[in-house]
Amino acid sequence: MKTPLTVAVAQLNCVVGDISGNARRILDAVARAKAAGADVVLTPELALCGYPPEDLLLRPAFLDACAIELDALAAQVQGITVLVGYPSARGGGRYNAAAVIQDGRIVAHYFKHRLPNYEVFDEERYFEPGTEACVFELKGVKVGVNICADVWESGAADVARNAGAELLLVLNASPFHMNKQQLRYEVLRERIADTGLPVAYCNLVGGQDELVFDGGSFALDKDGTLAWQGGMFVEELSILHFADGLWQERGMPAARPVEADVYEALVLGVRDYLGKNGFPGALIGLSGGVDSALTLAIAVDALGADRVRAVMMPSPYTAQMSLDDSREMVRRIGVRYDEIAIEPAMSTFAAMLAPQFAGLAEDTTEENLQSRIRGMILMALSNKTGSIVLTTGNKSEMATGYATLYGDMAGGFAVIKDIYKTFVYRLCAWRNAQPGGPVIPDNILTRPPSAELKPDQCDQDSLPPYEVLDAIIAAYMEEDLSPREIIARGYPEAEVHRAVAMLRRNEYKRRQSPPGVRVTQRGFGKDWRYPITSRYRDA
Repeated sequence: MKTPLTVAVAQLNCVVGDISGNARRILDAVARAKAAGADVVLTPELALCGYPPEDLLLRPAFLDACAIELDALAAQVQGITVLVGYPSARGGGRYNAAAVIQDGRIVAHYFKHRLPNYEVFDEERYFEPGTEACVFELKGVKVGVNICADVWESGAADVARNAGAELLLVLNASPFHMNKQQLRYEVLRERIADTGLPVAYCNLVGGQDELVFDGGSFALDKDGTLAWQGGMFVEELSILHFADGLWQERGMPAARPVEADVYEALVLGVRDYLGKNGFPGALIGLSGGVDSALTLAIAVDALGADRVRAVMMPSPYTAQMSLDDSREMVRRIGVRYDEIAIEPAMSTFAAMLAPQFAGLAEDTTEENLQSRIRGMILMALSNKTGSIVLTTGNKSEMATGYATLYGDMAGGFAVIKDIYKTFVYRLCAWRNAQPGGPVIPDNILTRPPSAELKPDQCDQDSLPPYEVLDAIIAAYMEEDLSPREIIARGYPEAEVHRAVAMLRRNEYKRRQSPPGVRVTQRGFGKDWRYPITSRYRDA
């Protein structure tokens, strides 16, 4: 056997815009890799500036700062090869680039060939495509470089192979959505079938606004066999060995339920949104319902109980069961808990508005006032303490507008914004099955969901059954099916048209909602861009 080429895969959690901090993180990984005997260090896509930097890339000063920091980083690299992702400005163009650093200097550059412009990506807005291969030799192995979308489409890997590459190292910032890891394997196996090149795939990890990067870096042999996979949702440095055309590592990762991936994505998204933006803690309005219970559990798992505060704001319509269930959950989970009755504010508003509402019947106006009173209380506490309000609305509610602007939509981060109501229950069941015992009382999971804004209210008074609603929304929103095609699947015609109509007319609300973690292939955020004003109606 030849002396192995030792590859360090640095699965890093970088911060957009923290160029010097990211450089220190990379250099720390380089030092640890060097101590472990590594020959080359592979970092994620655009690790130096963080991903995605979006319109920061349009600022010349930002690109200049990246160039200066890259040179300073390179000067500190000795006795090891490092691949660093960074944005490059040259010849009047901008490029998504990787630098090959050896012995204090940059010896080669690679410019990403394939620029994704779909889902959450809009790289054609910022970058020019590269065309050339980047191949260098280490320990007798010719190593080619690709960046993320280069291996999601054919062409770029072939260019590397045609330039003599025997091994492909890929820098990635591939955001999470459900079942994404298996899709990555399938796509990389297609490239391997095209080229015969074994691959090491280094993925970014961490939360960035609504995106979560799940890590899960891996290595595939030239026949597509999975030789190694790194941790999911964790920052880590892994040492791999490549000899005689094969990865020397072996071992399949344990199977993970989709609920585990989604829950960990939500936890990481909350932790990094608060941590990277400097919020000292989180505030959550508890209702005794399942959505706020799940949001509270996620927040505590992300931040620790000492940084989370729960506030119950009962009205005359709040059931005693809701109070009891909320008190039981905070007892189990150990957060600060306060109860602030909103009846005095309701009476004040009723008196203030009585002359304006004279002769008009009560309707959702009075219901929405209750929600807005609660929103004002939470935002006042947020202003006073600096903690951010985590909203508790789910994807089913965001789709249909079953939420109150400036009420339960008031806050800074929408944790379960991309979680359908039916999946909320699955996540709660998964969390309750984890070591330490259930944190969400069974009563919360078994009672019919209700906003409790009027007597004997249930969600299904205003919405189709959630199992029907969620399927219709997923088909229309994520699969782009027409109402006619959804009806052909067997869903009731009236419910399909009702659900689609609610989705269309509530675009204005979604535009005003806080960002939230994306976990499906299409969330209400960067990859949903529909006009508010539109008369188009598909049949």
